[in-house]
Amino acid sequence: MNMQQVAHSPAEIYDELFVPALFEQWAHVVADEAGVWLNQRVLDVACGTGVLACTCAERVGGGGSVVGLDPNDEMLNVARRKSSSIEWLNGRAESLPFPDQSFDAVVSQFGFMFFEDRLAALREMMRVLRPSGRLVVAVCDALDHSPGYAVLAELLHRLFGEQVAQAFRAPFACGDPQPLFSLCTAAGIVNAKIMRHDGKLRFASISSLVSTERACVWTLGGLLNDAQFERLLEQAEESLLPFVTADGNVVFVMPALILTAIKP
Repeated sequence: MNMQQVAHSPAEIYDELFVPALFEQWAHVVADEAGVWLNQRVLDVACGTGVLACTCAERVGGGGSVVGLDPNDEMLNVARRKSSSIEWLNGRAESLPFPDQSFDAVVSQFGFMFFEDRLAALREMMRVLRPSGRLVVAVCDALDHSPGYAVLAELLHRLFGEQVAQAFRAPFACGDPQPLFSLCTAAGIVNAKIMRHDGKLRFASISSLVSTERACVWTLGGLLNDAQFERLLEQAEESLLPFVTADGNVVFVMPALILTAIKP
């Protein structure tokens, strides 16, 4: 293993490439929906490398506090480099290590799709909210609403079969509002709202997009060997061409569903 490989863990790849390409733009949207403001106490569930937690910390100021919770120590190690004022904790959404009514806002950005027990997670997030506190959860919208990724999913299916394509589709598992509403009902959330917000994905090139997706441990990580990757990249150069801008960037719409609820 060379030094470059050592220096780029999956968490670092996520932070260096996925965060600016996609996730950074959503931090202010989620914080706005949660009404995060001065002096509040905020919990970011499945905080990853901390882009949303850091945005919340800027808003709450010195009189507030932010906790970032994630089950992945590699992600938390990257997050800790960004802020020492945020409390970074290892933990799972399904069993939050906090007393009842601990937070003014609970937020979660693009992690809910991967929770083992989404119903338990919703119940826990509502439990730790104070009365009148706001819950905001962002998930990827349906795959067919994100045209570039829909093309890539179809290409993966054609080249490598359903198992690989299904792994790639995992982040879009919560893209239907109706099952989300059903989960909220089962969790006792009676005032849930779900809105679609448009966002854009932007990578420097087709090669950058495909390479980053291949390295993502939550989807394609470890599924493609070098020869398969080269085959995918060759085919993607043609399939994704409609999404390439004049400067060579890859840009396409990738909307999110944002679930909001206020604790009675």
